[in-house]
Amino acid sequence: MSIPDETARAWAEISLTALVANARTVAGISGARLLPMVKANGYGLGAPMVARALEAVDPWGFGVATVEEGTSLRAAGILRPILVFAPLHPSLISRYQAQDLRPTISDLAALDAWIAEGSNRFHVEVDTGMSRTGFRWDDQSGWQNRLRSAPGLEGAFTHFYAAESDSKSVDTQWERLQQVVASLSRMGILVHAANSAAALRGPAYAGDLVRPGIFLYGGDAGGPVPEPVVKLRTRVVATRRIKAGDTVSYGGTWTAPVETLIATLGIGYADGVPRSLSNSGVVEVRGKLAPVVGRVTMDYTMVSCESLCAVGDIATVYGGLVSLDQQAERARTISYELLTSIGARLPRCYV
Repeated sequence: MSIPDETARAWAEISLTALVANARTVAGISGARLLPMVKANGYGLGAPMVARALEAVDPWGFGVATVEEGTSLRAAGILRPILVFAPLHPSLISRYQAQDLRPTISDLAALDAWIAEGSNRFHVEVDTGMSRTGFRWDDQSGWQNRLRSAPGLEGAFTHFYAAESDSKSVDTQWERLQQVVASLSRMGILVHAANSAAALRGPAYAGDLVRPGIFLYGGDAGGPVPEPVVKLRTRVVATRRIKAGDTVSYGGTWTAPVETLIATLGIGYADGVPRSLSNSGVVEVRGKLAPVVGRVTMDYTMVSCESLCAVGDIATVYGGLVSLDQQAERARTISYELLTSIGARLPRCYV
């Protein structure tokens, strides 16, 4: 898809070349095969297009969060293994099997229900400290004994909760997972734990598969700088010169200190510009930074332009002079949230 014509108000410009380059970086550093996370519609970028592009790195399969996401990938022609990371609910087993989706088993009731339907492959989640889902590594209820003879056990995994900031916690969680895997006495189990941050540390925590997410999409993961993947772009739809003392947007939260040129951008919080960027964000217009003034509205964002700008000019919210992570910091959030907040009405343009 090409860049929209001059009638487009806003769009997300996505470089699949940069996406694949980031994937190759993860594979090269970790030395492991990839299980890319394409949940939340490929972190907002379009899961089918992302998955097709990542075929270039020969991934083991793809990770999603829901049965619906897995079904969408199958409908798009994705044939590789798809692992659903949500704990299996027995009522959904027929849907998993119809789409050949691997479930995550996190409790004995789900294990019994899955085995009762045959020997299809599954992965078991081990809670090594995240305290969210999965069998606790120190649970002595006998779940490890049950898994030793369970048909279809293909993999075991955990989630690191502080790979970006706490090396000691990563060591501890990895040791706990290894203890569980050893206790299962099963050969050939695929072991995986590393997210982007852990995978970029090298092979120490790579296991058999690594699960990169945010780094693929251009977000910082505490290691090498990723190639920018997304440019969130919009057009100037109106301009006006206001006098000193005039206010801008709802609530009058910004007042012009001097005569000021205001440019109205055709993008708002329904499109992925968080309201928290009100009076704090900056965007790129004509190669210069323009501060967001007043409150971000559902469909529009206003900026103050020191130099001339005109209706039709393209403004870049992030992915240019302002990086994804820099804008996330200004919005007091994380890059993941900015990407997954890109509105459904915005075209995704793959370049």
